[in-house]
Amino acid sequence: MKAQKKPAGKTDKKYDVVIVGGGLAGLSLACLLGRHDITVGCIDQADPKTKPKDLRTTAISYGSRKVLERAGVWNHIQDACPIKDIQILDGRSSVLLEFLSEQADEKDFGWIVDNHDLKTAMAAQLKTLKNVTHIAPMGVTGFEVEEDSGFVKLSDGSAVEARLIVGADGRSSFVRGFMEEQYGMRTRQWSYHQRAVICMTEHEHPHNYAAVEHFWPEGPFAILPFTDDSKGVHRSAVVFTEHGPEKTSLMKMSDEEFELALAARFPEHYGDVKLSGTRAAYPLNLVHAEKYTAPRMVLVADAAHGIHPIAGQGLNLGFRDLDCLDQLIEQALRTGEDIASSAILKTYEQKRRPDNMAMVAMTDGLNRLFSNASPTVSLLRKVGLKMVSRINPAKRFFMRQAMGDR
Repeated sequence: MKAQKKPAGKTDKKYDVVIVGGGLAGLSLACLLGRHDITVGCIDQADPKTKPKDLRTTAISYGSRKVLERAGVWNHIQDACPIKDIQILDGRSSVLLEFLSEQADEKDFGWIVDNHDLKTAMAAQLKTLKNVTHIAPMGVTGFEVEEDSGFVKLSDGSAVEARLIVGADGRSSFVRGFMEEQYGMRTRQWSYHQRAVICMTEHEHPHNYAAVEHFWPEGPFAILPFTDDSKGVHRSAVVFTEHGPEKTSLMKMSDEEFELALAARFPEHYGDVKLSGTRAAYPLNLVHAEKYTAPRMVLVADAAHGIHPIAGQGLNLGFRDLDCLDQLIEQALRTGEDIASSAILKTYEQKRRPDNMAMVAMTDGLNRLFSNASPTVSLLRKVGLKMVSRINPAKRFFMRQAMGDR
């Protein structure tokens, strides 16, 4: 990846901030920054009119909801199902660890939101912000960074200029790739040789707003409460984490076989369970950039750190990046400081790296611990979970982590 020469003559458009990436992180940041007296361009390679619907759901933590409320997005969300309780099980054991909202001042631990609905809400909020431009569909082909500005070369041959370029373009970040080649930055990454198989289910009895994380030898199985449909049918989103070759994947099963696999893992109190809609699978890996910043450039969310979904905290961790960057930019605007000064970028990295590294280590360690079928390790897991359940300070710590309330 070669650095592009500065576009000849004037660029087609100049912004204060250009965000590369129109996913959930990029659009959220555009909504946050759109509250300030600056101009923002969000470059999205996907065509909103033709992109297929994202089948995934996201667990929005209590802390992340605060960010979305400040961004003006939350009021546009139609269906958000609260998580009032969290149950953690291991193998065929009974519930080993349970977090109850009544133990957390009656606060919900989070909300399950359909990714498509979340993105639609963000797009609706963007339309209310006259200082934000959603540039889509549009690809990025290169960058040029000078002392006072950065330049983004676009796939249609045009270019845009910005004081700050934000990489919010996911785990395969083009922005991060440029930073690696241009500035010698390294990225730590590996595959877990696992897949997340996701789907929506319908079940006979209500979920009572409980999220279930059940650790089986073949991989974690999560049941996430979702809103009832228009006919009052009870629904939950499911995430299977599976190992092994693709030829043995749950994706290869017929719908009837898959529903039998669902029924074998759902607790009995859900009653009859069946598949609703289609299934999808996503490979699981870890990505963590050695540095989050370079001159006039900064990485956020999955572009900086893509983690294992075992704790459901990936996007929530990204929202903490967005919150931090937004606050630093707001502070710079108040004091008249350059929003992309080395001091601002250094502060962002110092504030976010420890939290991100801790979550990378935690999710990686949990995956290795709960993917181990050894009877000895299984026993230690059970003992550990029971200890957490009985030690109130430890339990409160994990409850705060689940809520993302800092």
